Amino acid sequence: MTITGNASTGQPAGGNVSPPRQVTETEDLDAELIALGTDVAATAPISVVPDVEAAPEQEKTPAKRWWRRRPDWRDVLATATFIVVALYLTAPLWLNLDHQLRDDPQDQAFFEWMMAHGARVLTDGAYPFFSDRMNYPDGVNMMANTSVLAVSLPMAPVTLLFGPHVAFNLFLTLALALTGIAWYFVFSRVFVSSRIAAWVGALFCTFAPSMVSHAGGHPNIVSQFLVPLIIWRTLRLRQPGRAVRNGLIMAALLIWQAFINLEVLFMTAVGLGVFCLIMAIVRRKSHPGETRRFLRGLTVAGTVTLAVLAYPLSVQFFGPQSYHGLPQFVRNFGADLASFTAYSSHSVAGNAVIAERLAQNPAEENAFFGWGLVILFVGLIVWMRRSAVVLSLGLLAVLFGAMSLGPRIFLNGINTGIPGIWAVLHSVPVLNSAVPTRWAMAIAPVVGFLLAFGVQRAIDLVKTQPAARGPIRVAMITAVAMALVPLVPVQLKTAPMAPTPEFVTSGAWKQYVDDNHTVVALPLPDSGYPDPLRWTAITGQDMRIAGAYALLPNQNPLNPDDRTALFSPPWRPTSGLMASIRQGNPIPEINDTRREMTLADLRYWKAAVIVLTPQLRDTEMLRAMTGLLGFQPTWTGGAWVWDVRHLVDNPNAVLTGPDIG
Repeated sequence: MTITGNASTGQPAGGNVSPPRQVTETEDLDAELIALGTDVAATAPISVVPDVEAAPEQEKTPAKRWWRRRPDWRDVLATATFIVVALYLTAPLWLNLDHQLRDDPQDQAFFEWMMAHGARVLTDGAYPFFSDRMNYPDGVNMMANTSVLAVSLPMAPVTLLFGPHVAFNLFLTLALALTGIAWYFVFSRVFVSSRIAAWVGALFCTFAPSMVSHAGGHPNIVSQFLVPLIIWRTLRLRQPGRAVRNGLIMAALLIWQAFINLEVLFMTAVGLGVFCLIMAIVRRKSHPGETRRFLRGLTVAGTVTLAVLAYPLSVQFFGPQSYHGLPQFVRNFGADLASFTAYSSHSVAGNAVIAERLAQNPAEENAFFGWGLVILFVGLIVWMRRSAVVLSLGLLAVLFGAMSLGPRIFLNGINTGIPGIWAVLHSVPVLNSAVPTRWAMAIAPVVGFLLAFGVQRAIDLVKTQPAARGPIRVAMITAVAMALVPLVPVQLKTAPMAPTPEFVTSGAWKQYVDDNHTVVALPLPDSGYPDPLRWTAITGQDMRIAGAYALLPNQNPLNPDDRTALFSPPWRPTSGLMASIRQGNPIPEINDTRREMTLADLRYWKAAVIVLTPQLRDTEMLRAMTGLLGFQPTWTGGAWVWDVRHLVDNPNAVLTGPDIG
């Protein structure tokens, strides 16, 4: 298309005004969104003429595709910025390789295990969508547990050479850096012409409080480097004559994102769907045929994506160890209404006490934007209110905010009793696997767009109104600084992690365990004790363990139809006993009935050895297990070890001993 006239003044080209800006549809159909302030937010309308009517000389010298343009020093500097900030945030992990994330160590151990799974898929040809390396014999559904195969497979060489712990650190660091770089290049090449505007928008999209919050344990969620590409390619589906090509490119991005995190993909799809629907209505008369072209490309993308993902998704929703919805208490997680104007504990202006009251945990501080940014957000919408794009983005932010409040609206930690829209949605299939508060995280890209557009418009005003150059610059810098400086992120908090026992690292466990037996750790791994996941990850998953920290279906014998997810395997007598003791409860009476249940559990798990490492209340667990088994463990490689093969493999074996009370 050809855009003529001055975006900020509406004056015709000529005289002291820059020559007409010309953007061909082949070069960039999405230039219309550069004009969000040009389209309707400017003080006077501009002329928009379809490409087919462009001057012949334009067609003789088509512009290079944006990804083929040589980056200049500003692009290099911006790229370096995102890498440096990502390294700054994750530096505590790199400088202390014996540390783990303080606020969410269980998820870090889980993703280290997933990195080992990806490496094993390549080296051993393991089935990618299911594994019995933990939670034996039931196993774990990889598709239902965000297996990050799109990351773990290409990073397998790092995992094999340096171990899953280093691979996790690199995964997290690259997730942040690449997300920022992707946002910057899409902003600067597609949506705004100013590098500084693109940089500001990309910085917020990447290092918003919600992103830094999830960086504390959820690298799959902060791996959003495909999101800006998906947005760009979605808008390109309007391009005439390219339905198949654009649809295939779009499908490739959707499939790639599906194997990183489906939740982010789903939120992106909802946001794009609402935005595109609004714009289709607004533009139906001025751009006839656009919706038809868009739907043709979308049909191609959807058909290919569903064809490729049909089998993996069938495993996720109907395969072994699949579940139907998250636990009820997780589906009630909502963003506190007061959190939108508060500051995250991960920001320089944050207050950990306030954040703790307003969020479920440090990894879910999704809605902490602060008063400064809320005011700037409203101000930008008012300033550019003549733009349908801006108003659509504002509506989208309100929608995401409303969905994030959960089924009941809380204010300053108090239940107001007022139902939120999630009260209707939280039981809908697929939506019942979403965490409501995370919809607030989807507001960050909306804010990033408005920041980029607002800075772009301010820069345009500086160029076209020299007399007001100083006041405009001061106002722009002051407003952005007051909103964003309090949100500057602080480094991730870490804590020393329990060392892996020499019994594991030396390979001594192999004397006891073959492929038909497992290692049973005390207590069995769960959200409070994920260390055994690291043990098996370090061994390349050659070691198979009982128990798990993963999303697994409830197996309630009183309600067989209940397949709501749990964060650990269903209760068994021995695992429940050890968890109770570790939590500080007294050792119950050890009698023959408990011994029979323990032996049944060990045979169910096909245990070869029971392992107890030095930890909280280890003495009590040692006494209880010794009383159950009737013999003392041996101290081997930094752990107490009970060899139970003679009990598990002999169907006539029984556990006996005096009752211990």
